[in-house]
Amino acid sequence: MAENTDVVVIGGGYAGVMAANRMTQRDDVTVTLINPRPNFVARLRLHQRVAGTHDAVVNYQDILGKGIRLVVDTVTRINPSERSVTLATGDTVGYGYLVYAVGSGSADPRVPGAAEFGYPIATLEEAQRLRPVLEAASGSAAVTVVGAGPSGIETAAELAERGRRVTLVCGGLLGPYLHPRGRRAVAKRLARLGVTVLDGPDTKVTAVTRDAVRLRDGRELRSEITVWTVGFGVPDLAVRSGLSTDALGRLLTDETLTSVDDERIVAAGDSAAPSDLPFRMSAYGAGCLGAHAADTVLNRIADERPAPINLSFPAMCVGLGRGAGVFQLANKDDIAIRLYIGGRPGAKLKEVSCNFSVKHLAVEARKPGSHHWPKGDKRQQLLRAKRGAAPATLTRSEV
Repeated sequence: MAENTDVVVIGGGYAGVMAANRMTQRDDVTVTLINPRPNFVARLRLHQRVAGTHDAVVNYQDILGKGIRLVVDTVTRINPSERSVTLATGDTVGYGYLVYAVGSGSADPRVPGAAEFGYPIATLEEAQRLRPVLEAASGSAAVTVVGAGPSGIETAAELAERGRRVTLVCGGLLGPYLHPRGRRAVAKRLARLGVTVLDGPDTKVTAVTRDAVRLRDGRELRSEITVWTVGFGVPDLAVRSGLSTDALGRLLTDETLTSVDDERIVAAGDSAAPSDLPFRMSAYGAGCLGAHAADTVLNRIADERPAPINLSFPAMCVGLGRGAGVFQLANKDDIAIRLYIGGRPGAKLKEVSCNFSVKHLAVEARKPGSHHWPKGDKRQQLLRAKRGAAPATLTRSEV
C-alpha cells in the first residue's frame, strides 16, 4: 500500500487554490489549504468592491476540490527542519511537501502621509475599509487615485462611472505596460468619464495630507479621499522563517519553483521568485504557477524529475468601468503589440477574463490536471542574460 503524503498549501488565492485542486490527482495525497479568510477573494474585482458593483468574494465550496481540508488561520512560521508550520492559534500542522502561495498585498508606502491618509485597495480588508468612507462622502468630494497601473486605472474609471469626481495621478506614464495605441484608448475613455489624468515624471506624489496631495512639481491637489494603488508587497513569512528570498521578500526558487533551500518547499504566484527573475504579478500568472507548483510536487512524489516552468503572457485586460475596457494583446514574450480590443467588446473580454480566472479553479477542482497554459520562448534567453552568458536588455514588460 502506497504511503500517504501530506501536502500543505499556504494561501487560498488564485495560485494556492489551483495548486491544492491539482494535487488531488493522486489518492495517496492529503491536501490541507491554510488561509486567513473563510472565503476566496477575487482580487481582480476589488476595485468593484470599492465602487459597490461587485462583492469580490467567492465561496470556497464552489471552487475547492472535494477532500481538501480548509483551515482558516494564519501561518506565523515555517519550520523546515521539522516539516511543519506554526499557526496564529499556536497549533502546528505537519507536511511532507509545502506549497508557498501567500500572494501579495500593498507595499509599505514611503511617501510621507500616504500610510496615514491614503487608502490602499490590494486586499479585501482594505477595500472594505474604503467603501464606507466613499459612501459617507458627498457626491462632489474630490477623489484622487494615485498610481496608473491597471489597479489605478480601473479604480478611477469605476468610481467616475458611479458619478465621482476623480483625478488620476500617474507619477509617470499612464498604463506603462500598454502599447501607445492602447494607452490612447484608455486616455480617451477616462476623459469621457470625466477623469482628470495627470501624467509625466513631475506628477510623482511627494506627500499626502488629510485633504490634499502634493506633487513633485510643487502643485497641491485638493483630495478628500486619496486611493493609493502604487506598488505591491509580499508577506514576510519566508523571511521570518529563515528562507532565502529576493529583495522584496519573494521566496527564491529554481525554475521548477522549488525553494533553493529545501526541495520539500515549492512556491507559486506573486510570492515566488524563480531564478530571482519573477514573472509579472497577475491572477492569470498565479493560476499557471500554482498548477506548475503542484506538478513539481506530484513529480517528486512519483520520483520523477520536475520540469522547468514555461509560461507566456499573451494579453492584459484593463477595465474602464462597466461599459468599456481595453484588451491589450501581446507577443509570447509579454510585450504589448499594436493590436487591442477596446470599447464595449473590451469590457466584455475583461468580464470574461475575470469570470474565467475563477472558473478555471472550479474546473480544476472537478477535473484535476486539466489546466493548461500557453508557453513562451524568451525566458531561457533572459536567464542566460542574467547569468552573463549573453547580452540582453531586461525590460519591465519582459519580466
